[in-house]
Amino acid sequence: MSAHLLITDDVHRGRRLASDLAECGMWRVHDLYGGVAPAAGASLIISDVEGLHSEALVRLRRILDTARGKGVPYLFLVHRNAARAEAQARILGATDTLSASSAARLITDKLTTMGKAGSTVVAARKQADRAKGFLTDAFFSDQAITPAVAETGTELIVQAIRETDINDWVQAVQRFDDVTHQHCLLVAGLAAAFSGVLGLAAADRHHLAKAALLHDVGKTKIPTAILNKPGKLDDAEMAVMRTHPAEGYTMLVSGGFDATLLSVVRSHHEMLDGSGYPDKLRAAEIPDLVRLVTICDIHAALIERRPYKAPMDAMRAYTILEGMAGRLDADLVRAFRPLAQIHTSIACAAAGPPAAGVQGD
Repeated sequence: MSAHLLITDDVHRGRRLASDLAECGMWRVHDLYGGVAPAAGASLIISDVEGLHSEALVRLRRILDTARGKGVPYLFLVHRNAARAEAQARILGATDTLSASSAARLITDKLTTMGKAGSTVVAARKQADRAKGFLTDAFFSDQAITPAVAETGTELIVQAIRETDINDWVQAVQRFDDVTHQHCLLVAGLAAAFSGVLGLAAADRHHLAKAALLHDVGKTKIPTAILNKPGKLDDAEMAVMRTHPAEGYTMLVSGGFDATLLSVVRSHHEMLDGSGYPDKLRAAEIPDLVRLVTICDIHAALIERRPYKAPMDAMRAYTILEGMAGRLDADLVRAFRPLAQIHTSIACAAAGPPAAGVQGD
């Protein structure tokens, strides 16, 4: 079994902490100012650095670059100035931050939680793979999409969120290379989780998840060269991309779907100030269900990895939602904040807002 790595600027303090954590596994204590970098292979990394000045941060980043393997959790212990430490932890890519004053208890509790979460990660991946297969068979095979077919897909999403959690779902879906599959499943999962945050009744939660799953069905009519273009769309390509809400509505309008679901498919790019498309709806013309899915849609597009951009950290994406005041429902954006906070540590920080936009999402 691989040992955990504890990086510290006080070896004596680090050894005491490692001793207190002996029940959690084997520990290697590494002096931040030691001459030899630690080897890779740790199953968990904790930094216990009290003096986080610029040199310490540079050294810590170098050690993490060498020792932290892909997917290895990294816990950042906070000694003073919590706000500054939280910012430093995000820069370093920490999985979570914990107070150094109660480190042993908090780390033990955290490792217990992480151990339990491991099984849900596997479950989420299995559910996501099933859902992706469903989308391929039902949405991308030129067959008619019926309410019964939509029910099957919705139940897959709702069950996945119920049995795992939104963190695991987002990570599972982000494995997929196909942008449209990834986006549909991510928006549906976010909508299912958002409905829980809002305390909606079971029937309403199911309806919202179904609407979110179907919201981009019109993209099946968009040429794949445009959907998967690795760079910014030109004006002509963007015009084609922006036909997908109306295309989706046309596909479903005679298929027995209710009016509120159809409004999500057609209007999820409408904005309260009338700047959206395809119908330039304003304010009260946009139903609540549409407003909910629009928030999930934009957030998903920002945190997704695309051929033309890196994924954005969830809370940074949330600040963009906040900055869209007057275009999005401010009350619903505020209600969405806890959901963004839950999974903020799982997306990589981007260097800036995606200059290429979100390609019509």
